[in-house]
Amino acid sequence: MTLRDAIAVAAGGAVGSLARAMIDAAALRLGFVAEGATLLINVTGACAAGMLVALIVERGVLPADLRPLLVVGLLGGFTTFSTFAVQLARLGSSGEIGAGLLYAAASLFLGIAAAALGLFIGRSI
Repeated sequence: MTLRDAIAVAAGGAVGSLARAMIDAAALRLGFVAEGATLLINVTGACAAGMLVALIVERGVLPADLRPLLVVGLLGGFTTFSTFAVQLARLGSSGEIGAGLLYAAASLFLGIAAAALGLFIGRSI
């Protein structure tokens, strides 16, 4: 990794993390449960990642130099596996097994579907 790539990843990660925090706070103010906000963030991030990978890696429509900034940094900072994992653990430890299974299944299937949709969009542009 070059210094330029490292700076791009750090800058993108800062913006992505801030965006995630702002969306999370807004969703909670609107009455969403924390898991709902995380699901929304991770699914939209998966769709965006699929689209960007198609545009940058597969089709070369966007410059390869944008991958560290947008895919690794921005979307890496925006999406959050660790929060998802902690929320699942908390649901399980509080006895909300059904809610945990639903959340895990929704995250997995919606995330994969969103990534596939993003790839389709990126390949179609």
